[in-house]
Amino acid sequence: MLADIIIIGRKIKLRKKTITDARDDYAWHNDPELARIDAAPRLTLPFIQYLSIYADELYRESPVRYEFAIDTPDDKHIGNCIYYGIDMFRGETELGIVIGNRDYWNEGYGTDAVTILVTHIFRQVDFKRIYLKTLVSNSRAQKCFQKCGFSPYGRRNRDGHSFVLMEMYRKQWEEKHPSLEATVGINDSNAN
Repeated sequence: MLADIIIIGRKIKLRKKTITDARDDYAWHNDPELARIDAAPRLTLPFIQYLSIYADELYRESPVRYEFAIDTPDDKHIGNCIYYGIDMFRGETELGIVIGNRDYWNEGYGTDAVTILVTHIFRQVDFKRIYLKTLVSNSRAQKCFQKCGFSPYGRRNRDGHSFVLMEMYRKQWEEKHPSLEATVGINDSNAN
């Protein structure tokens, strides 16, 4: 069960999101720069209404979406990551990430989060492919994803935005990260 695991990387750890993350997420959804680089509109709801929707989504588990909070080793919530649009028939899923706390930009936290999330996905599920999209103008994200092993495979225009499409196949991951099995830890609180 997702609630019982913490995925530990070199610089960060991933854990199941909780209601206490709502305040940070609300602030990040209201940040004009984060909205711009995520190609999303700024949030216009009052916090109390956002919190109600947030709680409903948080406690309604979905078999096609898994969302994690990104924490520093000292438990500071700095961002979120997700895999969603899970297609078991095709053996693929889409990945998304945001480092919302600017104090942690350009320090390798995003790269570590993507690396351990991809490792977790490929270790837990027999997916053949993980894909993502990022704005053409977001070169920092593209460099991060390429460093983690994703390759560009096309472009797409949607809602007035131009995206670079990137993907990673299981075989690429296995070739690029043969030793990650030993460097990424999972803490299962139900383990004896």
